[in-house]
Amino acid sequence: RVERWRAEALERAGYAPSDARELAARLDVDLHEAIDLLERGCPPDLAVHILR
Repeated sequence: RVERWRAEALERAGYAPSDARELAARLDVDLHEAIDLLERGCPPDLAVHILR
């Protein structure tokens, strides 16, 4: 349930659905940090690379 909420938040921020699901499942990924990357102008593909 929490994982689904995290994935939805990441999708709303601009991540592709598959990337959002992957990142949401990882507890080492800070949700706010992941969203902040996009809000500061980081392209989603690069943000995923950074967070992996």
